[in-house]
Amino acid sequence: MQQTIFGKTGLTVGRTGFGCIPIQRISYDESTELLQHAYEHGVTLYDTANGYTTSEDRIGIALHHVRDKIVLCTKSGAQTPDKVMENIENSLRMLRTDYIDVLQFHNPSFVPRPGSEDGLYDCALKAKAQGKIRHIGITAHSKDNAKEAVLSGLYDTLQYPLSYLSSDEELALIDLCREHNTGLLAMKALCGGLISNAKAAFAFLRQYENVIPIWGMQKMSELDEFLLYENELPSLESGLKSAIEADRAQLSGNFCRCCGYCLPCPAGIPINNAARITFLVNRAVKEYWLSPEWQKNMRLIDNCTNCGHCKQHCPYGLDIPALLKSQQAEYFKLCDV
Repeated sequence: MQQTIFGKTGLTVGRTGFGCIPIQRISYDESTELLQHAYEHGVTLYDTANGYTTSEDRIGIALHHVRDKIVLCTKSGAQTPDKVMENIENSLRMLRTDYIDVLQFHNPSFVPRPGSEDGLYDCALKAKAQGKIRHIGITAHSKDNAKEAVLSGLYDTLQYPLSYLSSDEELALIDLCREHNTGLLAMKALCGGLISNAKAAFAFLRQYENVIPIWGMQKMSELDEFLLYENELPSLESGLKSAIEADRAQLSGNFCRCCGYCLPCPAGIPINNAARITFLVNRAVKEYWLSPEWQKNMRLIDNCTNCGHCKQHCPYGLDIPALLKSQQAEYFKLCDV
């Protein structure tokens, strides 16, 4: 597997990272087999979070015996120093390790700084001095927060959603991270499932040497597909550019990235899928998304009270109530076809 330096951490990692949200959904035996297969084929960076239920525990079980040969990135979304330290201790225990390579602040609404009243960054510095963490990173869905974090020089790594559907403004973060030697993890490289052409997604991000995509995988077939691309690097010149342009024409702009920060909805609307359901109908398993269960879910949009919760929490500034109404109208047209 091709290797790269993970920014100012100085760590050498494989250019295919493993995003460990999906392993929560399979059995422990399956996740152990999957993670060990990934390691045996050159995957050395694993991204998880304290809030991902059993994800850290599964990584610890599967990979504790090769701890010195892998890079573990985890996250704390805690709002107070005491809770951050509690999260760190939990992560160390679950991961079966005595240090975390990169502790990331998990999508805070602001960029933590030393000496601030919240005390978050100072807590991370304390944990670093104690040897519990080695590097401090941050994840963001707001491009303004991402840019601020990189320019501050306080963060060794940034994690941000990047794909071939990203805007030019978002893609400019790649050059910014390279200029400031900030390690860059690309989350949602398949845009929450809207991108179905994994080969094109892989080839697009492989253009950027400082970008490490963390592919979310829960099946051996998914892992083997990305390992195949590592061995037989796909070229954008092989027809993939036209596929990318077609997807951009259909999907770029005001579409839901399925980050889930709008949830929970007081009216019970499953916003993160309802706000993009027509794309899912056309790009995923149509029968599932047109099922009676999902027709019932889409009728919940009628219960929207315009409370503003979703709009306030959307990192992309989407008018979610309007988007839901639009998707609902288009969806039921598809149901009648």
